[in-house]
Amino acid sequence: MFHKEGFRIIIIALFLVIGLSLLANTFITSPTIRGGILIALLIGLLLILQFFRNPKRNFIVHPDYVLSPVDGKIVVIEEVYEKEYFKEKRLQVSVFMSPVNVHVTRYPVGGKVVFSKYHPGKFLVAWHPKASEENERTTVVVQNDTFGKVLHRQIAGALAKRIVNYAKVDQQVNQAADSGFIKFGSRVDVFLPLDAKIKVSLNQKVKGGVTILAEK
Repeated sequence: MFHKEGFRIIIIALFLVIGLSLLANTFITSPTIRGGILIALLIGLLLILQFFRNPKRNFIVHPDYVLSPVDGKIVVIEEVYEKEYFKEKRLQVSVFMSPVNVHVTRYPVGGKVVFSKYHPGKFLVAWHPKASEENERTTVVVQNDTFGKVLHRQIAGALAKRIVNYAKVDQQVNQAADSGFIKFGSRVDVFLPLDAKIKVSLNQKVKGGVTILAEK
């Protein structure tokens, strides 16, 4: 199963692979070179298919949990001053995604969207200290009955050239539902109340909509 954001790219890639394969078979006489080109094209297509995959999962939906919004690895757990929306200290949990991870972004909690903003910016590597302030990014805040306001921020990386954000202000959203998509590797930060109980550790691998980041 593939995400809708990848349909156009997958179709274009498929036609390119077929077209280039036919050209290689027609004009390249060396079996070794022709075989190498065909293998390279197939690998490229498989990588694109893997990137846009959207596997079916049994989400752990629960009002007392904050779920990981994406697949990846925990790279930050710390108390920080969040200056865009809260303008106060929050617990930040950040998940880094490699190009081979599933890149669907999911709502970590359910509730009402009270803030949604896109910021154009740079494409520093996602783990750069200034990436969360200077890179292209989107910020979404959901008002939740258990945790209050929970912010998650999609941050573009060096390879990510497009962030898709579905969140609209005043929209009611469900936990683990699609919040957006980041194309080709990046990071998502989640900002939680200081009294939230963190349930993950640094370098832990997590799954979107499945791994519990925190609980009340």
